[in-house]
Amino acid sequence: MLYDLHELKRAFLTPLAAFTSSGSQLFSHPYSPFSYTPVSRQMAATYELVHRLGKDYEKPAWGLESAERDGCAIAIRKEIALSKPFCNLIRFQRDGAAGLEQDPRVLLVAPLSGHHATLLRDTVRALLPHHDVYVTDWLDARMVPLDAGPFHLNDYVRYVQDFLRHLGPQTHVIAVCQPTVPVLAAVSLMASNDDPCQPLSMIMMGGPIDTRQSPTQVNRLATTKSYNWFENNLIHRVPARYPGAGRHVYPGFLQHTGFMAMNPDRHLRSHYDFYMDLLKGSDHDAEAHRRFYDEYNAVLDMPAEFYLDTIKVVFQEHQLPLGSWVIDGRKVDPSAIRRTALLTIEGELDDISGQGQTQAAQTLCSGIPAERKLHYTAMGCGHYGIFSGRRWRNIICPKIAQFIRDMA
Repeated sequence: MLYDLHELKRAFLTPLAAFTSSGSQLFSHPYSPFSYTPVSRQMAATYELVHRLGKDYEKPAWGLESAERDGCAIAIRKEIALSKPFCNLIRFQRDGAAGLEQDPRVLLVAPLSGHHATLLRDTVRALLPHHDVYVTDWLDARMVPLDAGPFHLNDYVRYVQDFLRHLGPQTHVIAVCQPTVPVLAAVSLMASNDDPCQPLSMIMMGGPIDTRQSPTQVNRLATTKSYNWFENNLIHRVPARYPGAGRHVYPGFLQHTGFMAMNPDRHLRSHYDFYMDLLKGSDHDAEAHRRFYDEYNAVLDMPAEFYLDTIKVVFQEHQLPLGSWVIDGRKVDPSAIRRTALLTIEGELDDISGQGQTQAAQTLCSGIPAERKLHYTAMGCGHYGIFSGRRWRNIICPKIAQFIRDMA
C-alpha cells in the first residue's frame, strides 16, 4: 500500500515538476522577455528549486567517454561483459594508446545499498588510465521480473565468484563499502576450494566487515530494531506498472528518506545555498549542486531477501567475524586465503563504517603473509571521500595502483 501511495504522489508531482521546469526557463532564457523583469532571477530560482524537489531522478549516465594517459587521449566504450538477472558486469573498453593490454585487470564491486553503481564514477575515472576496469552494475529490483526468482546475500557472493571466474586469473578485486563482506566471503570460499581464479589482490574500502568495532548510527539502527521490524515496516511489493510487479523489495524512496534523515540540516543548508547561488548567478556552484543531487537522489529498489539477509548476517549476528556464516554447506573461513594479497582502507571521519570495521579483515585473513597485507587510514576523510574527490584521486587511488602492481 505504501508503494502505491508513493506512486500516487509521483503522479501528482510530475505535472508540477514539468510546470516549474518551464517556469524556470520562462524567467531565465535570454530569448524570453520575462527574463529581463526586475524579479526574474528570484522567480527562476524559485521555480528551479521547486522543480528539483519534485522531479523524478533516473539513473545517471556514466559520462566516461575518454581518459588521458601520459598525455595521450584514450577513447572509452562501455560494454556488457556478462549479464545476469540482477546485475550486468560492464567493462570500460579503452582504445587509442600503446601498452593498454599490459595493464592490471580490476573488478570493481559496487555496493547494492540504494544508489546506482554510477556513484563510483569518480572511482572508475581515476582507475581508467592505468587499469582494465570492470564494474558490477546492479539492476533496480523493480525492473527484474518475478520469474527471475529471489536474490539473497548468498546469491551476491555467488555473483562475485561468477564474475571472477569469467575474468579469470590475474584479476584484482576492489570492494567499496557494503560489498566488502560478500567479496571477502566469495574469495574465502574460492580459497577453501583452491579455485584457480582467486584474485591476485583484494582491496577493501570502508566496509562493515565487523560492525562491532566503532558502531555508527547506521549500525545502531540495525541492532536496536528487530529483524521482524525491518521485515514488517520496510518491505513492500512492487506495483503493477513495473516489470518486477509483485516482487518484495526495500523501496528506493524509503532508502532515500533514510539518507536524508541522517543529515537533515546539511541537506536543508545545501538547498538554501543552491537557491542563493542561483540568485547571485554563481553558475559553477549551482551546477555542482545539480550534479551531486542528480546522483544522490537517484535510488533503486533492493531485493527484500538480500536486504534482510544483510541486516541479519552482517549487522545483527556478525556471522563473518564470528565464523558462523555457512553458504551451500561450506563455512566461510577467511583464514583459508593465502594467495590473495589484502589492502584495507578506512576514512578517519567515516560515519557509516566506523574505524576498525574494515581493518578487521586483516585479522580474519590470518593465512595471508604479513608482507602481502597492508592497512591505510585516510586522515581527514569521510566515507565518500575514500572513493571520490580530491583525496581519492591524489592519495588513495595512487596507493591502490602501487599495491596492485607490487602484489601482481
